[in-house]
Formats: sequence, C-alpha cells, structure tokens
Amino acid sequence: MIFSFPDRQPAKSTGVRLWLIGIRPRTLTIALSPVIAGTGLAYHDNGTIDWLVFGISLFCALAIQAGTNLYNDAADGLRGGDTRLRAGPPRLTALGQADSGSVKRAAMISFMLAALGGTFLVFIGGWPILIVGLVSILCGYGYSSGPIPISHTPLGEIFVVTFFGVVAVSGTHYLQTGLIGTGAILTGVTIGLFAAAVLMVNNCRDIREDYNAGRKTLAIIAGKRLSVLVYNLLLLLPFVIVLATEMSAAGNGNWLPLLTLPFALFLAWRFGKIQEGPDYNMLLVQTAKLQLAFSMLFALGLVTLTLEQAQ
Repeated sequence: MIFSFPDRQPAKSTGVRLWLIGIRPRTLTIALSPVIAGTGLAYHDNGTIDWLVFGISLFCALAIQAGTNLYNDAADGLRGGDTRLRAGPPRLTALGQADSGSVKRAAMISFMLAALGGTFLVFIGGWPILIVGLVSILCGYGYSSGPIPISHTPLGEIFVVTFFGVVAVSGTHYLQTGLIGTGAILTGVTIGLFAAAVLMVNNCRDIREDYNAGRKTLAIIAGKRLSVLVYNLLLLLPFVIVLATEMSAAGNGNWLPLLTLPFALFLAWRFGKIQEGPDYNMLLVQTAKLQLAFSMLFALGLVTLTLEQAQ
C-alpha cells in the first residue's frame, strides 16, 4: 500500500527566518518545560534558586533541542524520509532551502553552544552533569543518525520520556540541590509523558510518509485507533500521577497543575476527530503548550507553598 500527497512548495525563506524554520521554535518549549518543573521542585526542596544556573540550564536545553531538530532535518532529508509531500511544517533540506551540509553545520554549532554552557554546569554539578550532558548530545545526534535512528523505531516515545522528562528534570533538580530523589524522577516521568504525546501527534501526522520511507514508528505499528488510545494515556496519566501523589502521604498540597485538565480533555477528544495530516500541526503545538502550562503551574504551586511555609 503506497500513500501520497499532492506536491506543495512553500515560499523561499532566507536569513534569520530560514534558520528559525529549521529549529522549529514552536516545539522548543519541550526543552524548557522540564527545566522549569525541576527548578520549581528544587526551590520547594531547598528554599533557594541559583538563577545563573537556571538561565544556563535553559540555554543548554534549548541549544540541544535546536541542534536535534536541525540534525533531524538534514539527516531525514538525505535519507529521503522528508520530501516536498510532507504534511508537517517545511523542512530546509527536503525543500532545497538549505543544503544538508549547511544544516548539519548549524546543528553542530547548536551542540557546541550547549557544550560551552554545559562546561559551567559541570563546574557546578561535577561528573554526573558531564555524563548527562555528553549522553544528551550524543542521543540528540543518534535520534536521526546511525544505522538505526531512534526516530525510525517504536522507541521514540520512550526516548522522549527518558531524556525530555526524567533526565532533564532530575538533572535540573540536581544542579540546584545536589540531590536526586524519587520526587524528581516522578516529576520527570510526568513532564516527559507530555513530550511523548507531542511526538505521537507528530508521528501520526507523518504516518503515510513514514510508512512509504520504511520507518516503524509506534504510530505505524499501532495504527490510528490504538494511537488515539496511546495519546490519551500519555496526555492524561500526568494528572493521575498528580492526584495519586497529592492524595498520598507524600503529597504537599500542590493542586495547581490540575487547572490544565480541561484543556487536556479537549485535546484528547480532538485527537480522535482529526483525519488529515495537516490538521495535526495545530494539535501538536497545543499539546506542547499544555506541557508548558502544566510545568509552569507545577513550579508556581511549589514556589507558592514554599513561601507560605516560610512565613
């Protein structure tokens, strides 16, 4: 079975706008959310925030995410995975707006900037942060490269929960407190589930082209009906975790992130109604916004509770 889309050719972009398209700024919040959540948790646990560490952590997270997006653009364009028929936002290499070498160099610059900022973080956090940073950069490269890129397998969602959830939140918390506890790991899973939901939308949107390119993403293996169930679980499990935690002895009274539940329910309903590839683009952005809103409210709730306890 072969799928196809009508050809489309977006207007030529140049300069700063060209590279903004390449780094996909609407998805960069996926890198910001775990840093925000981890810092909020650290303030609750430690009573202080090192704002310089917070700022550099944000910068490094953004640089790694931008580099991953750019390298994915170049690698998939060369492999033929992205074409002019793609339903998602335009890709620089596939559309001929930039050659693969230039896009790869931009990705390497992003990774180098992350490494530069990470040098300061290693000075603060020691060898554990060095290991986390190196592994994160290598996995950002391996997501689209190597003999079996992670993005071509059903493991993409697990990868995202691990690195854009558990590792990012725990690493941020460790930099601020010097400790890694079960609270940071559980928070990482919670935030990472939203990031995996974003990836599920992306892969469902591209299911036809990915199928034609020989990929085996979770969306392709599961099919549309089961993918809807997976997306709903990824989107709603964070709220189950919050409810279970707050109703247990470990709860601290932070109910604020539950304010985003109605939006999550709407997105879960909307996902099952979408039929065409391009219709997924707005849902992808909205899912990323849900993650950011949840993370900000989670952090705000913990900061507020900590300030009230200090009075």
